[in-house]
Amino acid sequence: MTTDSHDSDPRSDASTPEAPKPVNPEGAAKRPGAEKVSGRRAFMGVAGSLAVGGVLAANPGVANAARGRGVDDLLDGFDSSRRDPRVSPLDHELRLRALRVRVEAAVDQFEEPIAPHPNNGDEERYPNKIGTNTRGLPHDERGEVDPAAYRVASRAFASREWDDFEAIPLGGDRKLVSPIGTLAVSLIGTTPAQIGLPPAPALASAERAAEAVEVYWQALLRDVPFESYADSSDVADAIDEINRLSGYTGPRARGRVTLGTLFRGSVTYADPRDRSGRTARHVIPPGVLNGPYISQFLLRDIPYGPQVIGGKIRTALPGNDFQTEYDEWLAVQNGISPTRSIAYDPVRRYVSTGRDLAEYVHGGSPLYWGAALLLGAARSTNPGVPGGIAAPLSPTNPYLTSRTQASAAATFSLGYLQSLLPFGTSREIRATYWQKWFVHNNLRPEAYGGLVHHRLANEARDYPLHRDILESQVVELTYDAFGSYLLPQAFPEGAPLHGSYPGGAAAIAGVNVTLIKAFFDEDHVIEDPFVPDPADPTRLVPYSGPPLTVGGELNKLATNAAFGRNWAGIHWRTDAAASLALGEEVAISLLRDERRTFREPFKGFTFTRFDGTRVTV
Repeated sequence: MTTDSHDSDPRSDASTPEAPKPVNPEGAAKRPGAEKVSGRRAFMGVAGSLAVGGVLAANPGVANAARGRGVDDLLDGFDSSRRDPRVSPLDHELRLRALRVRVEAAVDQFEEPIAPHPNNGDEERYPNKIGTNTRGLPHDERGEVDPAAYRVASRAFASREWDDFEAIPLGGDRKLVSPIGTLAVSLIGTTPAQIGLPPAPALASAERAAEAVEVYWQALLRDVPFESYADSSDVADAIDEINRLSGYTGPRARGRVTLGTLFRGSVTYADPRDRSGRTARHVIPPGVLNGPYISQFLLRDIPYGPQVIGGKIRTALPGNDFQTEYDEWLAVQNGISPTRSIAYDPVRRYVSTGRDLAEYVHGGSPLYWGAALLLGAARSTNPGVPGGIAAPLSPTNPYLTSRTQASAAATFSLGYLQSLLPFGTSREIRATYWQKWFVHNNLRPEAYGGLVHHRLANEARDYPLHRDILESQVVELTYDAFGSYLLPQAFPEGAPLHGSYPGGAAAIAGVNVTLIKAFFDEDHVIEDPFVPDPADPTRLVPYSGPPLTVGGELNKLATNAAFGRNWAGIHWRTDAAASLALGEEVAISLLRDERRTFREPFKGFTFTRFDGTRVTV
């Protein structure tokens, strides 16, 4: 079984792509008098013409011609030189069709424009790089990066060469996470540069301050059960303060943050109407505000053949908070491995608090593999015990109407979907980390907490933070609880050593949940939902309330996984929200290329995007 871990430590429409052109089993027709050339010579001739990027970029008609006559010439060359009279014409046709699909997919992918890649300007704005991710490099006692070390790192960011990254001086024993791995070429799906994200909020902005207030409140409320929010005065104070924030972009009900919207997930797209790529569009995915905070997919036992993966998890004991002491915080900024570790509860229980959710997404887990298994498994015969969800397959699945054929792991089955999930994860990480290293290099919340501490405890007036964070109630409550203004972290190591925006775990959620939605009926109502018992989170009790659908609970699974890292203190709302959209785009590109390969009569993958629009790929 694979896990959904990603760390070792814009095209907004999804129109139906052109179907692959049929191939004559006897080979492409030859032009009169055409010279017979070897297959390799034909391939190199067409490949050479496709490689002239300037020509293709300047004239899309050239790429269209390559899909037509150029591909025919390529097939002609291979057909004339590789045809073996002992080989079945149908076998030869399959080989030629594979060649056509691969070449046409490559040309179509090349035609996708490079997206705009604006960043928030903080790296250029502050010479001391206080608005930039510098964790892992050496820092002074104030927590500011060593300028010489950062210049070496900047050369590596500019060159994207292995040796230049190897020359970066580190401040501790932890390593930078996978900058060069982002530059691998993906043979299926989009390339990182073809997906656009709006810039992250700037250091001094009201939106960044609002996100900081939110994660400070999440840190203080980690041990409050979600089912007990209505009884918590601290939760009421959090709602009141967040409602006063001018830069808050999270969910509201009738213009107000409420018990039903607090800390719930959102998704951020680049607004396609702004060609600069700078304008963000914030949406609430269908189902995310319905019912319990935690998705059904995080609670149920997962049937796995003759075994079961239990829904109860190992949880951290209350009060496991790190980096609230300055020396510990500074060591982590330098990339020194932590000396303290998490103390765990010996009794496993169901996810019921923010701390539980943070621990669930701390490392590998069966999140999406498990969700696919649950959707395909039969319901329990015991109404008091949760079983599978038994969701119907997507109505577009061609085998639902076949009289004589059933699917297998080759196409359209649960096994085929399960093969795409880890593949999508790796391709999404390439796209996400490329943005992290080569576009945004955005500040982590833990580093921002250091700026807050210096501004308030040491009167560092040169740290230009917005007054919404400097005057916030939650920052003062943090000081009262911990004796510093640093942001309490749920993980002793804090965040992985790469920038905050976009978030890898969130984009993994986006790509995997989108793939799953493409294979199952999103409108299916889950017939036996459960929630943790508020009095005893080691057991589940039936949920009663508005109906919960497969699509809504998958969207909630995505936001739970994405925003679970915010509960840990290592990501911002924007990190999670924009990354879900990024992952969705990667999934669409994979589905588009996979669809080309099918032989079944198939009209396309139809599903609902996070913004509520229905699309067919």
